[in-house]
Amino acid sequence: MRWDAYDYRAYDQILSAAFTKGRRLYSAACIVPPPQLGEGRKHRNHLRLLEMMMTAGVPGRVLEAATMREAYEVLLGYPAIGPFLAYQFTVDLNYASQMAFSEMDFVMPGPGARDGIRKCFGRSADGIEADVIRYMADSQQEHFARLDLPFHGLKGRPLQLIDCQNLLCEVDKYARVAHPEIAGISGRSRIKQSYRLDARPLRAWFPPKWGLND
Repeated sequence: MRWDAYDYRAYDQILSAAFTKGRRLYSAACIVPPPQLGEGRKHRNHLRLLEMMMTAGVPGRVLEAATMREAYEVLLGYPAIGPFLAYQFTVDLNYASQMAFSEMDFVMPGPGARDGIRKCFGRSADGIEADVIRYMADSQQEHFARLDLPFHGLKGRPLQLIDCQNLLCEVDKYARVAHPEIAGISGRSRIKQSYRLDARPLRAWFPPKWGLND
C-alpha cells in the first residue's frame, strides 16, 4: 500500500466485501477499539483515522523522534489509541530498518502484563509494573545463572523490555487456567483462544536489522 495511491472507497469496498462473506477483519491478538469518526463500521472509522494521521504527517514525526518514547507519544495523541496500543504500534514500526530506537528505551505494560505481575508479586507491585519489567530485563543473566537455567537468548540476543512484557502477559494467561483462584487486576478468568496443534514446520524470520536471518 502506498499513500499516493490510497483511495478510501476502494479500500472500503474490499474490506466490506470480505466482511459480508464472513471473513474476520480483526484478530483476537489485541484489543483495537474503534475511533468515533463518523462512520458506521469499525474498519471505515479506522480508514478515517489513517487519513487523519497521514494528513497530519505522523510518519515523518515518528521518524524524527529522538527516542522510542517520543515516537510513542506522537501516536498516543490520536483517537482510540491508548497507552498500550500506542506502545505496540511503536514497537511494530521500530522493526523497520528506517527506525533505530532501542527496545530498552522504555516499556508500557499492558493489561495482561499487569495481571501477570499482580499474580506473581501481589498488590505491592501495583503502580510499579514498568519498573518490575525493567528489572526483569536488566537482571536476566544474573537470575538465569542463579537458577542454573541455560538461556542464550534469541541467537545471542537477550530479552528486551517488550519480550519481558509479553512473557508476563503469558504468565497471566497460563495462571487463569492453572490457578483460577488467584485474581489479577482486570478480573479476567478466561482466555480468548486455546492452543491447537499445527504440525506444519514454522520458518522464523526476523527484522533484518537484527542480523539474525543468515
